[in-house]
Amino acid sequence: MPSYEQISVSLKGLIAEIEINNPPNNHINVPMAAEIGSALEWLDTQHECRAVVLCSAGKHFCAGADLVSRIAGGGNPAEQGGRHLYKEAIRLWRTQKPIVAAVQGAAVGAGLGLAVMADFRVSCPEARFSANFTRLGFHPGFGLTATLPRLIGVQHASLMLYTGRRFTGEQAKEMGLIDQLVPQEKVRAAAHELATEIAQSAPLAIVATRETLRRGLAAAVQAATEREYQEQNWLRNTEDYKEGVKAMSERRLPEFKGR
Repeated sequence: MPSYEQISVSLKGLIAEIEINNPPNNHINVPMAAEIGSALEWLDTQHECRAVVLCSAGKHFCAGADLVSRIAGGGNPAEQGGRHLYKEAIRLWRTQKPIVAAVQGAAVGAGLGLAVMADFRVSCPEARFSANFTRLGFHPGFGLTATLPRLIGVQHASLMLYTGRRFTGEQAKEMGLIDQLVPQEKVRAAAHELATEIAQSAPLAIVATRETLRRGLAAAVQAATEREYQEQNWLRNTEDYKEGVKAMSERRLPEFKGR
């Protein structure tokens, strides 16, 4: 079993579990995305693994990238050690085993993108889902411009991406963003139950069916992230972006100037 710094991986019976361990917010960064990609690629080589549960320790599933601390340090939150977050993240869409995300808290920004990457999402009323990029003066990322419309339709995706609004677990269920709504303390167990049900089907047939259903998705996400990165690159230098991040850290509405 490989070892990792920001995630833990276990394989019991037919079900693997990847747990993000950067609580309470579980902010995603380049090394974490790389570790999740490596873990999924390794699980593809394990014959006994038939499904994967992706979960997080602590309060939130993933509250996106840690913009405030990265920007304060003069860094690009999407780049680290010469590697780019999206280059590592695209690996997640190229793996073979079905993934069930257990979303017990906030899935925001890139964290929402991580949840949407999974085949299924199990969540609870207390969870919050937000594509808050435009509220930061930023362009959506993590492939959400490709994956979110595919999952919930163009209208619902546009509403999420344009407004940055937070949606509750119930609202997410209504729009098709999550597949199963359970009490918060049962989220992970319910995700394992769904993964077990998937694992009871013929494994070769599941992988083949999944490949057909998701055919072209990895290429679409790659093209989307290239476009997203281009737009984020110039928006990062605007006054609006600086104001958006500052307003977020101060917990107030931003005052955008369009420059």
